[in-house]
Amino acid sequence: MRGLGDLKGLMQQAQRLQAEIAKRQQELAEARVEASAGGGMVRAVVSGHGELVELHLSPEVLAEGDAELVEDLILAAVKEAQAKAKELAQETMSELTGGMPPGMLP
Repeated sequence: MRGLGDLKGLMQQAQRLQAEIAKRQQELAEARVEASAGGGMVRAVVSGHGELVELHLSPEVLAEGDAELVEDLILAAVKEAQAKAKELAQETMSELTGGMPPGMLP
């Protein structure tokens, strides 16, 4: 019967881990990570999951009239914010997952 007790303990541990993972996933969803480009003329804010939630353009960057420049600055700011969000997610989840990628979690 000892084997059943071990199995029950293992299942409880797995349930606690799943609950903690869900909690941290929710924290990431609520987190905000910011990056800027062009000396702050473009600012992007993403969630901890890397989803774009805000984009701010300064009047100066729009006054330039160079659409290609604005597009490049937007891309740069968004990519940097997403990279920071990915780092945050890895840091947040790494102690629970033992370094397993977030996509491999239950």
